[in-house]
Order: sequence, then C-alpha cells, then structure tokens
Amino acid sequence: MDPPPRRLAAPLLLLLLLLAAASPAARAWKKDEFRNCKSATRRPSASAPGPAPRTRSTRRFPPTAPSPPSSRTRPARGPSCSASPRCPRARCGSRSTRTTPPPHRRFQVPDVLLPDLEARTLHLPEPKTAAGVSTVALSDDLDVVVKHDPFELTVRRAGSGDPVLSFNSHGLFDFEPMRESKPEEETWEEHFRSHTDKRPCGPQSITFDVSIYGADFVYGLPGHGSTSLALRPTRGPGVEESEPYCLFNLDVFEYLHESPFGLYGSIPFMIGHGCRASSGFFWLNAAEMQIDVLAPGWDGATAQENGRIDTLWMAEAGVVDAFFFVGSEPKDVIKQYISVTGTPAMPQQFATAYHQCRWNYRDEADVDGVDAGFDEHDIPYDVLWLDIEHTDGKRYFTWDHSAFPNPVDMQQKIAGKGRKMVTIVDPHIKRDSSFHVHQEATDKGYYMPMGMTMMGGAGLDHHPI
Repeated sequence: MDPPPRRLAAPLLLLLLLLAAASPAARAWKKDEFRNCKSATRRPSASAPGPAPRTRSTRRFPPTAPSPPSSRTRPARGPSCSASPRCPRARCGSRSTRTTPPPHRRFQVPDVLLPDLEARTLHLPEPKTAAGVSTVALSDDLDVVVKHDPFELTVRRAGSGDPVLSFNSHGLFDFEPMRESKPEEETWEEHFRSHTDKRPCGPQSITFDVSIYGADFVYGLPGHGSTSLALRPTRGPGVEESEPYCLFNLDVFEYLHESPFGLYGSIPFMIGHGCRASSGFFWLNAAEMQIDVLAPGWDGATAQENGRIDTLWMAEAGVVDAFFFVGSEPKDVIKQYISVTGTPAMPQQFATAYHQCRWNYRDEADVDGVDAGFDEHDIPYDVLWLDIEHTDGKRYFTWDHSAFPNPVDMQQKIAGKGRKMVTIVDPHIKRDSSFHVHQEATDKGYYMPMGMTMMGGAGLDHHPI
C-alpha cells in the first residue's frame, strides 16, 4: 500500500508562494524599452578590440593593432595638454568653437568646471622632445610623456619612470569628425522604437582606452545597481556576456540590481586604487557613454602587467576633455576632482535621514495610515514623498482635490511631528491650453526649440529647456 501523499508544512508552502510571487518581478524589467549596446548604432567603423571581436551589429571599436592614422579618424585639431597642480588635462576637438553656430559645432559641457580653473593652470616648462616623444615635468615626482603619432599620453613617476595612468596606450583612439554632406551609401539616421535621431552632421562618436596602473580595483561611474563597490570586468576572459557600464540617465522601475545598465545619474569619473597609490580619470562629456572594464588577457596577451587595469570608453558625441588625477589615497584623488568641479552642496540635516517614498499613495487616508504605521512600530523617518499622482491630471504644481481635499492640513499634521513632505515634480509639462504653466512656457518660449515634443508618462508633453 502506497504511503499517503505528503503535505507541505505551512511555513514551507508560504515560502514557495512568496518565491513564486517574486519571480515575475525579477523578470519585470522592460529591457526592450531601453537602448543597449546592440541597439546603439553610433560607433566608429572598425572591429572590436581583443581576440574575440563583437559583430558589426553590436559595438564597433578600432582594431587592437592600430592602423595608420587616416583623414577620417584624425581630429581636425590636434590634442592639447595643460595642467593644474597634479591634475594633467588633455583636450581634443574639431576646429569648431563655442562661437560656431549649431549644429556645426561639437557640444562642449558648460557650467561644470570651476570658473577660476583656467587661472589656476600651471605654466609648464618647455617639453623635452626627441624621436616624436615629448616629456614635460608636472612636479618633482610626476612627468607627462606624450607620443605624437599615434597620439598617446602617459602620466608617470619622475624618478622611476613607472606609469600611473595612460591614454591610448592600446591604440584604440577613434574620433569621428562632423561632416557637411552624407555619402549615398551611408545612413546617418538612427532609429529606436518611435524615436528618430537625424544626425544632420553624421555620427560623432569617440572611443579611447585608459589604463590605470598599480590598481587592484576600479570604482566609480555612478549610478548603477550593484552589490559591489568595485566595478566588475565587463568583457574578457572569464567574463560572462555583459553590457558595458552605460551612462545614460533613466528612470528604470524594477531595475536589475547586478546590471551595468544606467539609472538616475551619470558621472564619467573613475578611481583606481591599489596598496601603494590611487589615481583617477574624469571625462568632461555629457553624451551617452559606454565604458568597458577589461579583464586581464582581453587583448590576447598571455601575461599582463601586474596591477594594471585597462578600460575602454565610448561616447556618442562631444569632445575629449579629460583630467588625470594622482594621489596616495582615494581621498587625495577626490580632493583633486573637487578642485576641478567644485565641492558638493552640504545637504540640509533632514535630507540625510530616512525618506519614505512609494509610487503611489492613493489619498490622504493612505498618507495618514503610512505615517501612523511608522509611529505604531516606533520606526523613525523624516520625510514622506508624494509621487506625481497627487496632481490634477499630472498638471504639476496642482493637487487632485478629490484624493487630497485638504493638502495644507495634511502637510501641517506631518510637520507637527517634526517631519516634512516632498511633492515630486517631473521635468516635463503637460500640454494643455488651460494649464497656466504650459501657457506661460509657450508664450515666453521656454520649451525646446523646433517644437520638439516627446511622449512621457504624463501623456503628450513638452520638455522645457
């Protein structure tokens, strides 16, 4: 006689039900709604580095062995170098300047560098040049070595000659210049879902490699969801199929926590750290960017120099405006970085505490229940957030009076406990002639030029400048 079927214990059954409920959430990230490296087409027209190149349908990078410079890839104006104390800077762009009318100039990021930075630039001694290589002393313990053709820049220790940072030491620098007319066989337009980028001056992508020496780990490139502070390699031996670290600001609901996909912020700043020294690299460029951290042996070499981490940087447009930082510890690198960009604003004290936010609280009763629940369970919090559903039909700076009939009393009740309320306002305005904010923006020309409209979460809307 067969034994009776086993019944699952209640706790085990509950656990299985919870796992089943959580499983779809892990797959709920709508990956196809966002561009990845396979759907991005602005790429230099060459194959990827390393012994196992990607196909031309994905990312296209210059070959590992650099080919002779051509008129297509050579920048119209050669690279230039300058320095503030211990912060070498390399710039490379087209002949266009900020006074050249768009769209015939490459975009250069304004309002990020401190206004007195140029005044703090060092007047370096005359470089020593021989056999196409120039050496400039930055300080008593640092030199910059520049090879002219092909261009390569290395920051090194003056006494030992040990490299600290290098730019284009693997010959992967590629720079697509702007063009006046499109050859018949080329397609300049880029399409993704319902969006089209016409690119009237052609693709303008930039690719280069940066090597960080004496580093055991690299950090930075915020923001991404990860359980590791150190940036994991994205390609090379022993690396499973991975996207590069993407710098493109997105509001991604239910993101993947171990993905290099972009989230809310993008800062092209990387720190390398080892047991003896630290260094950093910052690319002043606001264009969409992808960065690979390359695993040892990515270039087919049987052995790689100890403590060297190679990285590959690619941007859709912009110019090369790069800073190199050298220090003994990460805090030294951070000090140099903020000497270029400025210090972060000191947040208000309440802003550093716990914030409670959900999409979305339905009404005032829902807010009261959440606030009372924290008190009941003796959980401290300082700020309660309301998402955009608190508004009247997503018309920002208004209230949905059916759900929030007494917004002032509601906020005073929260404030009476020493807490604050934040009402979210997204950077798009509903296009509605009866909405005074939209009408004023229209009348005063605050919207993007050329009447550009975009579909957003609030329906048909405009994005102000």
